[in-house]
Amino acid sequence: MPARPDLAGREIFVEFVILGNTVKATAIDAETGLEASVIGPAAASRAIMADAARRKLEFLQKKSNG
Repeated sequence: MPARPDLAGREIFVEFVILGNTVKATAIDAETGLEASVIGPAAASRAIMADAARRKLEFLQKKSNG
């Protein structure tokens, strides 16, 4: 996956937790500890879920920087 400009060069962990018929994807910025989670169907592609979590993390980072 191509790196997002605000996340370029940053280490981002992505965790998946299956909860019944849903999956929760959490992206964690290793440098700041900021986390962002998204929930989708368990059958969803892990790549799509990871990208959605990373995009949400990017949004939260921009929001916190003003």
